[in-house]
Amino acid sequence: MPRRTRHHALFDKLRTPRKLPGFLKAASVCVLIAGLLSPLVQATPAAAAASNDYCGGQCSDILPPGENGNATLAQILLNQVFGTQPDHAEDQLGTYNSLATGYSTLTDAKINTFFNDSSFGVASDQVASTENPAGRSDVTIVRDKKTGVPHITGTTRYGTEFGAGYAAAEDRLWLMDVFRHVGRGQLTTFAGGAASNQGLEQEFYRNAPYSEADLQAQIDNAVANNGARGQQALDDANAYLAGINSYIDASDSGRYFPGEYVLTGHKDSITNAGTIDHFKITDLVALASVIGALFGSGGGGEVNNAISLLAAQEKYGVTEGTKVWESFRERNDPEAVLTVHNGESYPYGTKPDNPQGEALPDAGTVTTEPLVYNATGTGADQSATAAAETATKTALSSARRGMSNALVVSGKYTASGHPIAVFGPQTGYFAPQLLMLQEIQGPGISARGASFAGLSMYVELGRGQDYAWSATTSGQDIIDSYAVELCQDDYHYLFHGTCTAMDEVEQTNSWKPTTADGTAAGSYTMKVWKTKYGPVEYRATVGGKKVAYTTLRSSYMHEADSIIGFQMLNDPDYVKSPQTFQSAVQHINYTFNWFYADSTHTAYYNSGNNPVRATGVDAEFPVWGQAAYEWQNWNPTTNTADYTPAAQHPQSIDQDYYVSWNNKQALNYTTASWGDGSVHRGNLLNDRVKKLVAAGGVTRSVLVKAMADASLTDLRAEDVLPNLLKVINSSTVTDSTAAAAVTKLQTWLTAGGKRTETSAGSKTYANADAIRILDAWWPLLVKAEFQPGLGDDLYTAFTNNLYIDETPSAAHGPTGAHAGSSFQYGWWSYVDKDIRSVLGQTVSGPLAEQYCGGGSLSACRDILISTLKTAAGTSASTVYPGDSLCSAGDQWCADSIVQRTLGGIKHYNISWQNRPTFQQVVEFTSHR
Repeated sequence: MPRRTRHHALFDKLRTPRKLPGFLKAASVCVLIAGLLSPLVQATPAAAAASNDYCGGQCSDILPPGENGNATLAQILLNQVFGTQPDHAEDQLGTYNSLATGYSTLTDAKINTFFNDSSFGVASDQVASTENPAGRSDVTIVRDKKTGVPHITGTTRYGTEFGAGYAAAEDRLWLMDVFRHVGRGQLTTFAGGAASNQGLEQEFYRNAPYSEADLQAQIDNAVANNGARGQQALDDANAYLAGINSYIDASDSGRYFPGEYVLTGHKDSITNAGTIDHFKITDLVALASVIGALFGSGGGGEVNNAISLLAAQEKYGVTEGTKVWESFRERNDPEAVLTVHNGESYPYGTKPDNPQGEALPDAGTVTTEPLVYNATGTGADQSATAAAETATKTALSSARRGMSNALVVSGKYTASGHPIAVFGPQTGYFAPQLLMLQEIQGPGISARGASFAGLSMYVELGRGQDYAWSATTSGQDIIDSYAVELCQDDYHYLFHGTCTAMDEVEQTNSWKPTTADGTAAGSYTMKVWKTKYGPVEYRATVGGKKVAYTTLRSSYMHEADSIIGFQMLNDPDYVKSPQTFQSAVQHINYTFNWFYADSTHTAYYNSGNNPVRATGVDAEFPVWGQAAYEWQNWNPTTNTADYTPAAQHPQSIDQDYYVSWNNKQALNYTTASWGDGSVHRGNLLNDRVKKLVAAGGVTRSVLVKAMADASLTDLRAEDVLPNLLKVINSSTVTDSTAAAAVTKLQTWLTAGGKRTETSAGSKTYANADAIRILDAWWPLLVKAEFQPGLGDDLYTAFTNNLYIDETPSAAHGPTGAHAGSSFQYGWWSYVDKDIRSVLGQTVSGPLAEQYCGGGSLSACRDILISTLKTAAGTSASTVYPGDSLCSAGDQWCADSIVQRTLGGIKHYNISWQNRPTFQQVVEFTSHR
């Protein structure tokens, strides 16, 4: 029998579903369960071979909460009422969580106490089940006892990919279905009208309003432009889809499909009436568009940049205002931590000497283009309006969702002489997880690792036979804004001198209450106006002329192209060296930093289709939609252009070490998001790894410790607080409240400035009061330090460019609350540079003005003490106001990580860690 799966309710990124209705009491649940459960049959266990594994048992990985991301209706009801978990639904969650309090005594022998052994194959005594999906003789899926990960082995390419699709549906069918509807802007119709569901579909539809024809065209182009590999990718995708659809049919007829289909009204639990739609190839492109937008699409924000530049020029005058703006922008800050730190320069996105074609808006004229029309019912209520505003801000923000980290050390500095890597993506925490683990072995494919659900025909992040790879979001700018001059009316624009009609694209959604989502009935239409230069995002006037600001992304209409790079990464006959690895990832058009390690070499490469801009165009600001300012050799029909050649992308082989936490890649390489300055969370990794390399003899456990230590450290405490205290202590602190606060902060700083439990499971932080004080103090001190000098308008404009803070408990950052990832976006570099300047220290790349106390040490000290006293008196219930999960004042809970429900199964929250969601620890011992 096919593997039975367990399930989840709707999006918590969307929303956490309400408790099931009161009529589902324990007794009736048991009756329902008795009728819904059917017997499971397991084939006789069989062993899997692993003769192609060159890691010598030294490869490990982890992906919470668990591999099993499906649940039947019976399993959902058991979870909701009794809290029980389906097999393998959360068996990696506790393992993952325990590293926070267990890393200090870590040794190499204990690594798999906190990770899974990611060796190829399954030992015969560890086989939990074996199946031949749909009775096929050319593919076998073996699942291991510990984690339930599918190990897919095929004798034909088609069978291998069929098995991959079948296993994906076994583990993530509901999630895959949710995301194909997100990618098509149809989530509310499918899953319910909760305000957060509305916000999510609006966020993605605004930037990728694809029609069915658009999705198909991307497939056709990817196949046509990539020769034999393109055709192989199409064949693989079709086999993968066949596997998915085979599972849909089997689970439907066997009535063990995900229970969310019943709870959302798509299936009837009694009669089995209703359908689960088969997947089609365009669904894969819709899925890819969501993942690409979330993690691999740097850029945007040019209009916000223009607004803050104009505010700076209004405050200081054009010349000085521009200097002030550039100093806060930190395009190429000399103090920024770099991934390629050997001095090599890779100019991209630098400021032109004589900018051309800029189309800055007239002050006060910018309005956001509406997306929602004809809203009714709960599509037009207050919560819907708030969700739409949030979705718009997120979609248009220049602060992208860059996450993930990597630590890679050359064999020259390790105890074994072999390179060591600890790396992985921070993709958030969901139930089920967006990623899924798998091993795929078949003709032309040999890999184990993680893939996004519904796109797992290849391993996307993981290990091959004798090499491993991973990625972090890089965020270089591949998105530009164009000002198109309107003509005739608001829906025509000048294109190469001709008045041209905009294309109107719309999607109408409606919903009604279901068991899973009781949101009352409602509807709306999402409408996007598209131009040759991309969708319209804003309207304004420029020099009195009415314009629409559009957004053009180099990966727009090319969501499918990256499949070739992933195919290469899985091919053992292609990737045999750092050079061939770099060649493979050059075929990925999303903006990622890629890292590689084998038994001898390490490597790095920054991917993405970086457009070659016209001479004089400044990528920071909108330019006129005219031929002179377009990307070089841009074809509006195919959205193709000239891209910077591979040699101009930051890259390296066998550097002493690499670190990345979404920091700056290399000298003169400008990323789109603000904040690449003197203090960045990348410093937390760089400072630790640099010391390890200097000492030599690095081991896997030592490198894991460095990562874990950084993951618990408050960036502000480690890199900014010491100088803040220097200012305060420049004279004796006579105020008792301030003195007590300083003592608490200094004690915490001496202890390492970490946000960690007193002991495992205590749910109470050591130095809790110092942490509360800093959390309360930071926004107060930033405002008091900068707002008087910048003025209200410019201060507000700069905060729209870059958040002031992103603590673990923050709900305003790009990841939201309870998301783990923290300290990526904030004003810590500005505070650091300004305070050091006031202290008289040397500052490379200083701010153009001094702000704290106008540059006076005593006045600055007064500001810091005054705000510190206010912070010290701010109650924990104010600093941590509570939410649906946490009571007000519960500091640990406010920071804690929640597996956000995307289905019907819920999990417990875990202690905060700022680390990758999926993570590998690798040290290969030999090579083919």
